[in-house]
This record gives sequence, structure tokens and C-alpha cells, in this order.
Amino acid sequence: MADATGAARRDGFLYVREAPAPARPPPQERRGLLRTLRENLFDGWRAGALTIACVVLLALVLPPVVRFLLIDAVWVGEDGAACRAPGAGACWAFVWRKLPYFIYGSYPEAERWRVDVAFLVGAALIFWLLRLGAPRRGLAALLFFCVYPVFALPLLHGAPALGLPLVSTDLWGGAFVSVLVAVVGMVVSLPLGVLLALGRRSSLPLLSLACAGFIEIVRGVPMITVLFMANTMLPLFVPEDLAPDRLLRPLIGVALFASAYMAEVVRGGLASIPRGQFEGAAALGLSYVETQRLVILPQALRAVIPGVVNTFIGLFKDTTLVAVVGVFDFLRAVETARLDPAWAGPTISVTGYAFAALFYFAFCFGMSRYSLAVERRLSRGKRR
Repeated sequence: MADATGAARRDGFLYVREAPAPARPPPQERRGLLRTLRENLFDGWRAGALTIACVVLLALVLPPVVRFLLIDAVWVGEDGAACRAPGAGACWAFVWRKLPYFIYGSYPEAERWRVDVAFLVGAALIFWLLRLGAPRRGLAALLFFCVYPVFALPLLHGAPALGLPLVSTDLWGGAFVSVLVAVVGMVVSLPLGVLLALGRRSSLPLLSLACAGFIEIVRGVPMITVLFMANTMLPLFVPEDLAPDRLLRPLIGVALFASAYMAEVVRGGLASIPRGQFEGAAALGLSYVETQRLVILPQALRAVIPGVVNTFIGLFKDTTLVAVVGVFDFLRAVETARLDPAWAGPTISVTGYAFAALFYFAFCFGMSRYSLAVERRLSRGKRR
């Protein structure tokens, strides 16, 4: 019999229903465009108001920006005369004419092929090393970290014995130097940051105190201070004829500064590993080095991929600070080129800085998308 609520009562027990509920079709995974837009952009009056406000803001900002950068832009010109015409937009002719200077700085024009070769070989090795699923990535790592520096340094700086004239680092500049500083900082900061993080968590008091002191001191001062210290203090600790090169000093400063921040990122990943992982490794008879290399660090580094990439992105943008110690980076090249009297005009500076923004955005966005691809691949492997 059924009670007033429609539930069935049998043998003194109350049941919601006597027969199983009819089967229903599975929910559709794909949703229509209108439903997706409604759920994401107009889910309530607050979301709707915010969406409308954003659309209005874009409608006010985008048209003049597009008109300045594309529609009214000057694309061809021998000098800045066309860019000084009334109503002229961005002067991309200036960027095209100055592009070799933006890339190479004052590197001798006859020797710029050496920079091209070094960049192409390095880019090929990086692509091989970072490509997910690429064969023999261990060989790629060996070539990039051990063989490539020995090949690139004499190629860029010169080796008279090999017929390559010497090119002083005073002539190096532009995007070439910015990418060089960023890559060296990234390559050095990650392994050094891992060692600092392990040292800070060490049970040896002196080692832990030394690593913690280095990390806190470096993180407690601006990067400009570290660059000035590297530029002025490093030559005081070595004989004059062995003093580091003017470009090598900021390279060391950038690497040390980034490694301190990287150490804290890695330490956060190490702290997230459960104690059972250490105990399981000890039960298997693994040594400390084997435990860290095979069990702990793979899990810790996987967990902190966003933080590592965020540090790399910040490092790449901070390469602009090396200009304060006399290194001719990409942004400094843009600032110098805009002072050319032949290209004087009201839109030259804006165009140069817009091009610089696109340069830095392309590299940073590429690193961000690659890290997301790595995270998705690792998460799929973990689910399997």
C-alpha cells in the first residue's frame, strides 16, 4: 500500500518505489554554443553585467588600437617622412629597417652568420629536448648541456686558430643577448635551485643554514642590486687578468638570482611529498641519492611545473634589467634605435615599444602553452 507521499510500504518498511526507475540516456558531453555562452558569460546578473562591461570596454579600446597598429600603419619607407604625415599610424617601416640592429646589436655584419648558426643549432637541440615523445632525449640533453656550449662559445666570441675573428662582447646586443641571458639563467637556475632546496631541507645544520642564508639574502634584495654586485664585486675576488667578462658578470648574477627563487618553488614541491614515499624508498633499500632521483624529485617537479615556468617567464622579462650594468639587450636596442634623427616622429617610440611587447609576449606565451601541454600529458599518464 502507499502512504500520502506516494511511497510504498511493505513489511513495515517504507520504500520510495517498488520497481527500479526507468533507465535514462547518458548526459550529452557536447553542449551547444548558446548554452556554453549562457553558462559561462551570463550565469546570473552579476556575470551578465560583468560580461557586458567587458564587451563595452573592448568596443571602446580595440577599434583605435587596430586602426593605429594595422589600418593606418606605415609599412614601407626609407626614412620616417611617411610616419610623420598627419594621421599616420604605427611605423612598421622603422621596425623593418632596424630589425637587424634589434636582433644582433652592433655585432659585425659580416660575422652575423655565426649568430644565426649558433641560434639554429641551439633551437634544434631545444626542440629535440623539449618535444614530448621525441626519441633519444637523453642524447639531446647531452648534446645541449655538454657539447653545445663548447661549440657555441668559440663560434660567437671567435677563434683565430679556426679562422673566426674575435668579436668582443661589447658589440653583442639586441635579442641575441636577451635570449642568451635568459637561456643561461634557466639552464643554471633549475639544477642549482634543486640543489639549494635539497640543501635547505638537509639534516646537516651547517649545510641547511648556508643554503637558507643564500636563498633569503638573494630573495631579500632587488635584482638590480645583485647585478651591480656581480658587476663590481666579482672582479675583486679574482686576479685582474682572470676577471670575468663584462657579459659573464650579469650572466652569473641572473643565474644566482633566479636559482634562489627556483629553490623555494622546488622546496614547495618537496614538502608536498607524503612521508610514506620516503619510507617506501627506504624499505626498498634505496640510498638517499637514489631516493631523490627515482622517487621524490620526479613527483616534486611534476607538482611544481606551473611555478617553475612562472619563474622562467619572470626571468625572461627581467633580462631587461641587465641594461643598467651596460649590457646591450633587446629593449636597450629599441630605445637606442628610436633616437635616430632620420626616423624621428611621434609614432616611432610607440611602435618600437609595441614591437618589444610582442617579442616578449611571444616567448612568454610560448613557454606558458608548453607547460600546459606537459601538465596535460603528465596528468593523462598519472590517470593511466
